[in-house]
Amino acid sequence: MSRTALKPFDRRLALSARMVLIIVAGAVLMTIAAKVQIPFWPVPMTLHTMAVMAFAVVLGPRIAVSIFLAYLAAGAVGLPVFSGSPERGIGFSYMVGPTGGYLLGYLIASWFVGVMAAGKGTPGRLVAMLAGMVPVYAIGMAWLALYVPAGQLLAVGALPFLLGDITKIAVVAVVCAALPATVARLQGQSE
Repeated sequence: MSRTALKPFDRRLALSARMVLIIVAGAVLMTIAAKVQIPFWPVPMTLHTMAVMAFAVVLGPRIAVSIFLAYLAAGAVGLPVFSGSPERGIGFSYMVGPTGGYLLGYLIASWFVGVMAAGKGTPGRLVAMLAGMVPVYAIGMAWLALYVPAGQLLAVGALPFLLGDITKIAVVAVVCAALPATVARLQGQSE
């Protein structure tokens, strides 16, 4: 085989290796985001929402979903990647627990926000991220209803987290607007 015949293969292999590296690094960052606890009112917040939204807006739906699937796979095999794990359980027992619906909502939001934000400026990205919270809260609270009386769902599953999630979304929007060259470079590397 000639050297020129290997070049397209080498290029595809390098691109595939880069994608795997981005996905693994993203899953690690997602884990860190889930573990970080920031004092906030009315409840402490993690950076989970921020990571989901940032990956979707910056890297697009395909990579964002891949990162979240890798994160979920790591959790499913028992790695303590989720917020509150291992204290509140690990593996599938955690994933089907009270917060399982929010995990599914984040997976859907990874795709939804990535699609909605593609090619948009700051206002469009902001709208995409806010809209992306709809499946997170809708699916999260629907699943939480298996564990919490219906009359307490908003008080337990949404209201304490809204201000923190809006703040995290605003931070992602501001950072993306302030660093357009960095965002463009990251988007180019993920394609």
